[in-house]
Amino acid sequence: MKLQTIETFSNEFVCFVRATSESGEQGWGQVAPYYADITAQVVHRQVAPHALGRDCMDIDGMLDFVRDREHKFPGSYLRRAMGGIDTALWDMRGRMEGKPVCEMIGGTPGTFRAYASSMKRDITPKDEAERFRKLRDRFGFDAFKFRVGAEVGRDKDEWPGRTEEIIPTIRKALGDDVALLVDANSCYSPARAIEVGHILQDNGISHYEEPCPYWEFEQTKQVTDALDIDVTGGEQDCMMANWKGMIDGRIVDVLQPDICYIGGIARTLRVARMAADAGLPITPHAANLSMVTLFTMHLLRAIPNAGKYLEFSIEGLDYYPWQKDLFTSDPYAITDGKAMVTDAPGWGVEVNPEWLARSVYRVSSLG
Repeated sequence: MKLQTIETFSNEFVCFVRATSESGEQGWGQVAPYYADITAQVVHRQVAPHALGRDCMDIDGMLDFVRDREHKFPGSYLRRAMGGIDTALWDMRGRMEGKPVCEMIGGTPGTFRAYASSMKRDITPKDEAERFRKLRDRFGFDAFKFRVGAEVGRDKDEWPGRTEEIIPTIRKALGDDVALLVDANSCYSPARAIEVGHILQDNGISHYEEPCPYWEFEQTKQVTDALDIDVTGGEQDCMMANWKGMIDGRIVDVLQPDICYIGGIARTLRVARMAADAGLPITPHAANLSMVTLFTMHLLRAIPNAGKYLEFSIEGLDYYPWQKDLFTSDPYAITDGKAMVTDAPGWGVEVNPEWLARSVYRVSSLG
């Protein structure tokens, strides 16, 4: 069954992809958010010419063919564009077989524990603690992630003293019964990262994400070796050679591929298998409520080395206004701190036709 048509529906932030086979079967996917309109161009210029006409059921083979034909462009945009095709084809297969994607990759529908993930640094420790308390009481979250340092901050804090204040403030506000995670977003040198890491350990924080510039594996390795808590990372990486090096070198304790950044479900499964062989868990990056969190829910219900929780963004339309009206129904209800993967075919969601009508449309077809 050959891939006949690839359509994109995009704005600056979101790009949905619809794949259609020669027999008329269809599926929906999505490229990574942010500059999604640029990725849409890559879909049509550098992915569609190689993917069209290939077997819709051989997703791995199709992705490798695109990679090989575009070998001079090994970076993020090509992988993001490949992920749009991959996720649309998995949805197509699910709809054809009447199964959710999680079942087709070895899992079952059901719930998965989520952690409430804050994206904010411009929030005071007191206000962050208060909104965490409200989310715990309303949705039953028992795990929370907050931000330390400044994004790629070269050892600078968002404002002086914020990191040293927010760590004990959150722990005191939520008590000892919740899991706490932090994200440094590549802020620190190894020395400062280790210093902050000891403060985290003293306050029972269990997850220390991207402490050093993510591309400096040896710096991160120093932090991993120096601390007892889990050092985590990998969200930005899209090259398999980097993943192999990260796993073989035990650069981090927990691996965090982003399904949209890495190039889709099939490529994420490759990383998950390598990680499983090495005894490492997978806790993917899923920092917004576009389709990436849905993809991640299905993955975590299927892989044997799934981490402890699903990343679940707590930021609404005030922070991500582009999340508005993406779907005809909400796939992201949280009950007792857990998200639900239903037994609906494919991804189990429909893209909102009104959103599509406002988007920029492009199509590439075989012949």
